[in-house]
Amino acid sequence: MRKLKILRKRTFVGSLARLKVYVEDPVSSELTIGETPCRKLGVLKNGEAGTFEIGDGACKVFVIADAVSRNYCNDFYQIPEGTEDVSLSGRPRFNPANGNAFRFDNNDGEEARANRRQGTNRGRVILIASIVFGLLIGIVAGYFIVSGFSVRDKTFKKSEISITLTTQFHPVADPDFYLCLDSKRVAVFVRRDSFASAEWAKDVTPKDFAYIFASNQKGNYALQKSADGMDWVELDHTAADGTQIHSFVFVYKSDNAAWLVQFAVEKEYLSDFESKVMTWAKSVRFDPA
Repeated sequence: MRKLKILRKRTFVGSLARLKVYVEDPVSSELTIGETPCRKLGVLKNGEAGTFEIGDGACKVFVIADAVSRNYCNDFYQIPEGTEDVSLSGRPRFNPANGNAFRFDNNDGEEARANRRQGTNRGRVILIASIVFGLLIGIVAGYFIVSGFSVRDKTFKKSEISITLTTQFHPVADPDFYLCLDSKRVAVFVRRDSFASAEWAKDVTPKDFAYIFASNQKGNYALQKSADGMDWVELDHTAADGTQIHSFVFVYKSDNAAWLVQFAVEKEYLSDFESKVMTWAKSVRFDPA
């Protein structure tokens, strides 16, 4: 065994965060960072130096903020095989796109640089998505419409998307959404992000979108779910008039766009509509591009 000393240099950036130190360990893995199984060594406070024991074999040492952001807010140092103690240093650096990730000093290897680029790209997706989804929820919170209810099915279609609801729903014009459909107790809001204008979305799966959405709901408890081939997030929020709302936000991908289809239900009627929402969500269809 040998000693690994890491000095977290004092800086204002991320000063309140307790950073976690992990070492590559395929045998006693506690957390996978990227594709590397790791074991926790300890934590580092701002300006603190920590000393840990590691093996004599070659290994990667990671510093992360937390488990949720570990795949984009991280840095690793490749430690070669040997018996001599190792001393490293670094500090968080300001970059909102990667959550002000910790960066090791003198860590310019190609693999480390590639990991940093990948982390920043992932973080940028999350940053953009959090802004988009936050705007979506904010608009919906001030937008709840009243009308009558019917049990007869009716299919609504706009360009390549169609959804089967009931005759109770009717279209409402709103420049902030691709399509809005309203009823007495439920409103449907559809957002479309084309790959032409949001190229980063091509490689993000619906499940990833749902994870991003759930992870970035400030002040709202959001629960990510997957079932029957669908991915969605559920959360509670309050409309401008004080009405309590439960939202189901389903995520889809067509040939040329990513889609959010949100069903906003008055919370006191949730038990009446929950199964209906699932049926309606399954009815979403896309014409080939």
